[in-house]
Amino acid sequence: MRFIKTTYQVFLKDLRVEIRSRYGLNTVFAFVVASLMVVLFALRAEDLHQEARSGLIWIIILFASMAALPRSFVSETDQGTFDLLRLHFSAPPVFAGKLMYNFLFTVMVSIFTLLLYLFLMGITVQNWGILLTSLVFGSLGLSSVSTLLASLVAQSAQRGAIFSVLSIPLLIPLILILANTTFVGFFGESDGGSLNDIMALIGFAGATVTAGSLLFDFVWDE
Repeated sequence: MRFIKTTYQVFLKDLRVEIRSRYGLNTVFAFVVASLMVVLFALRAEDLHQEARSGLIWIIILFASMAALPRSFVSETDQGTFDLLRLHFSAPPVFAGKLMYNFLFTVMVSIFTLLLYLFLMGITVQNWGILLTSLVFGSLGLSSVSTLLASLVAQSAQRGAIFSVLSIPLLIPLILILANTTFVGFFGESDGGSLNDIMALIGFAGATVTAGSLLFDFVWDE
């Protein structure tokens, strides 16, 4: 019961900070709109192959989220509350609360990007079930990796560059899987391998959440 209460308190604190400042949402939504305009007009995305269009949306979501997700821990360092959290709370509920907030944030960004992408590209979704599954577990995998890495680099002087260097190699497998599942969601089944891709996506999200919760204990104690 204490774990649930503490997790909720950490999540609610981050949510209130974002609602007051709206820094993360404003920054990310502006980035998404600008990126889609560049893709649509400069790269002529409507002429790209279907496979490229399926992966392009997740590249936009990835870089948009990377601009804001590290702030879940960076803001604690900037405001001097990192040590205060460590003093009063144990590692598991702090990680769970941060992960809940980052997951909610990433889902909102993903939904906004998806709807705008479908509208601008004129894509008619063929399989909403697979597409929504990709959105949920893709957001979970992205937020779990980002939450752990943000805690690692939060107190570094060059945290922005370090976060990007560490996160992109870890997230490349996720983007490749999401490109396949999103293709099926957008354009329908192609080679019958969608079930394997969905299982791989769920496995990646589960593995990163588990690894993050275990490794965060060491980060928190240091």
